[in-house]
Amino acid sequence: MKYNSVVAKIDKLLKKAQDTPQNISFADLCRLAEAYRFVWLHGEGSHRVYGRANVREVLVFQPGKNGQAKTYQVKQLLRLIDHYGLEG
Repeated sequence: MKYNSVVAKIDKLLKKAQDTPQNISFADLCRLAEAYRFVWLHGEGSHRVYGRANVREVLVFQPGKNGQAKTYQVKQLLRLIDHYGLEG
């Protein structure tokens, strides 16, 4: 049961990111990346760098105003998920 609720939350978060990438919190962006098996490699200050096995690109996230994710960073993650056919 617990697994299904986690999957449902991730699916809901993915849908929100796709529909309104400008309204995703920085914490939710990081949570979504980690759900798709990106690993936090390092980060200093507010920056976080994520990578994933078999994905050439790395993601660099930095929070925007009021703890929101930057829209272009949300779109970068979504493009990688789509391009590589990643599953959460």
